[in-house]
Amino acid sequence: MPTYRDEVVVLRTHKLGEADRIVTMLGRRQGKIRAVAKGVRRTSSRLGARLEPFMVADVQFYKGRSLDIVQQADSLGTYGADIAADYDRYVAASAMAETADRLGDAEASASHYLLLVGGLRALSQGEHAARSILDSYLLRALALSGWAPGLDECARCGAPGPHRSFVAQAGGMVCSSCAPVGSARVEEDTTVQLRALLSGDWTHVDAAPARTSAAASGLIAAYAQWHLERGIRSLSHVEGAR
Repeated sequence: MPTYRDEVVVLRTHKLGEADRIVTMLGRRQGKIRAVAKGVRRTSSRLGARLEPFMVADVQFYKGRSLDIVQQADSLGTYGADIAADYDRYVAASAMAETADRLGDAEASASHYLLLVGGLRALSQGEHAARSILDSYLLRALALSGWAPGLDECARCGAPGPHRSFVAQAGGMVCSSCAPVGSARVEEDTTVQLRALLSGDWTHVDAAPARTSAAASGLIAAYAQWHLERGIRSLSHVEGAR
């Protein structure tokens, strides 16, 4: 029987028939997986709670023609309930899962999986502001996919910084010669915040004033949505949430 196992994060679910669900997951080894979980909407199902969004599980699958079949699931991280209990955490997690889903269409690696698990764990435990966790996740996930923003040299011509203009289409900070008319002007403390979010310097991130955090968040949202080509719907609910 063609079966396989993988550690997965549940990204989203859709109803199928009267009792089943289609579950979209990010696997540590397999990347993006879509599978049918039979009977999980019945109250007697032991799988249902383990296959809710933001949950982490060790899952055994049967390889199907179009969709795989979930045969067994054991919980590894029960983050869903704590995230769902707080609005800011929930919308941040939703944006993270949507981004992982979108990136998984092209490529996914164990690093993408571990980054998402770490972000969901931090959200569930309330370690930092929900928006900061999301911002850091977006920057680092894009960097893993080869789209790290240029924050020191000019992203267009390579001239050494510091620079004061950010252009998402160009790949980050650009010099005055390369900056198009009307490009966003960025304060130095905002650039430092972007570097801290990208590197995971949480001491600096947590100490930043709200104005600086909000400015960095706006640039990150524009940068992520440009590179993902389609808007991240969940971000419309995250704007301004801290």
